[in-house]
Amino acid sequence: MPECNDTGSGAAGALDTAVTVIGAGPVGLALALDLARRGVPVRVVERDERRFQGSRAKGIQPRTLEVLDDLGLAAAARAAGGAYPPMGLHVGPFTKAWQMHATAPDSIGTPYPDVLLLPQYATTALLHDAVERLGVRVDFGARAVEITQDEEACTVRLEDGRMLASRYVVGADGGSSTVRKAAGIAFEGTTDETDRMILVDATVDGLSHDHWHIWPRLRGRSIAACPLPGEDGRFQIMIKIRADDPVDLTGPALATLLRRRAGTSLTLRDITWSSVFRPNIRLAERYRNGRLLLCGDAAHVHTPAGAQGLNTGVQDAHNLGWKLQQVLAGADDVLLDSYELERRPVAAQVLGRSTELYEGLRRTRPSGLTRGPDEHQLGISYFGGPLAPADAPCTANLRCGDRAPDAPLPEAMRRSGSTGTTGATHTTATPGSASRLFDLYRGPHFTALAFGAGAATALDRLPWPTGGVPLHRHAVLTHTPPRTPDETALLAAYGITEDTVVLIRPDGYIGDIMHTAEAADDDNGPAGRATSPGASAIARLAPV
Repeated sequence: MPECNDTGSGAAGALDTAVTVIGAGPVGLALALDLARRGVPVRVVERDERRFQGSRAKGIQPRTLEVLDDLGLAAAARAAGGAYPPMGLHVGPFTKAWQMHATAPDSIGTPYPDVLLLPQYATTALLHDAVERLGVRVDFGARAVEITQDEEACTVRLEDGRMLASRYVVGADGGSSTVRKAAGIAFEGTTDETDRMILVDATVDGLSHDHWHIWPRLRGRSIAACPLPGEDGRFQIMIKIRADDPVDLTGPALATLLRRRAGTSLTLRDITWSSVFRPNIRLAERYRNGRLLLCGDAAHVHTPAGAQGLNTGVQDAHNLGWKLQQVLAGADDVLLDSYELERRPVAAQVLGRSTELYEGLRRTRPSGLTRGPDEHQLGISYFGGPLAPADAPCTANLRCGDRAPDAPLPEAMRRSGSTGTTGATHTTATPGSASRLFDLYRGPHFTALAFGAGAATALDRLPWPTGGVPLHRHAVLTHTPPRTPDETALLAAYGITEDTVVLIRPDGYIGDIMHTAEAADDDNGPAGRATSPGASAIARLAPV
């Protein structure tokens, strides 16, 4: 089972689980799901009595949809969500309409080119249900009050007196993170107490659902209403208030406020969630102290502009999960240092961008309310980082550390299936079960792709440890140059101009590129030499 359910005293030497995740929001649940599908024992504790019920973070970016695809949840997310509605700026009797979010270009290689409108409560529910299907129970109403660690393990003391022991503790417990405070990690940045916004999930009678409504108002009192997917007709309503404005979250007060600012014909009812938001802009000084690690809002908090916070956090979890598996399988835990070195620069960049967008939002100008490719997070690269050295081989358009794009598989491979190798175990994919590269990547494994006959030979020789994260091998194309349009498109997507093996990390980034040449099946030939760069990559990525 992926969870240890012992809730006893946590006596010395006894572990309740391998990893304790503090916080059952989308980030903590995404990490728990990734660990559970890897067979890593994980426990999730959440201070609230039930899962979050608000819409708060509602934009799922294309890169996060790719992560959900890897977790097997992209189709369910798209079914539960919907297209982002166009913006509608109300000025007197006129409405200026425009599309807020751009579509990713075909050249980026993603099956998810558009931002998905999916309220946070729906994202949380999808992840929570998936975690429970794998046998992991979220311990609601369990507040962590003290966390300690030594060279061997961590101990979490809960408010009810229980003691939970594990190898690692991951804080996905938000901006006021107990884990971050226990780790003694500074949380640098600002909170603007003078800039406040009331957020409300409710039904609004008299308001159309075909676009996002914005009513600009003078003196910082604008209001907006975004239609949420679902048959209940709910909106997320955003009401700007000044520092000296009173806050009353009762139904009658909010209904009066809506009518006064947006129109007397509107009726607000059936409130399901309300909150007061203050913009926080903060970044943790570090993401790790020994066996304590931070994810999501515990490590970085953003303004809501650009739909970046939840997305960045879920991608944190996707980066961390496989590294924890490797270390728990015996790898040197220096591998965990790469988590911060790869993800913290991303958060710093996102913080700057979301702050810039928030300033545009405050001015309520169409130019400041338009989102482009920067927000899709498809351009994130770890090139030049600890796992992707700048001097590693590259292709015509991809480097080690870049995101691995999707592309259709050649028709011949779809018909015949492909052969994969996981450690010492050989498996054969069902013919027709994979039509795209993402079908090969989906799951908690590394993937090695061979392009060309020499690469296919080198692929079989590529060494891989028997423990830790497994490797799936696929001879995608056993000849170059291409013979069909599908093959041409596939090679172009990866910039392949010669026999090449490409190693894809479990989180969908390129771990290594190995160029080979057709040669004799000989350890001294080019195919034999191709294992040398592969071995160096394995030392970085799978040092078990």
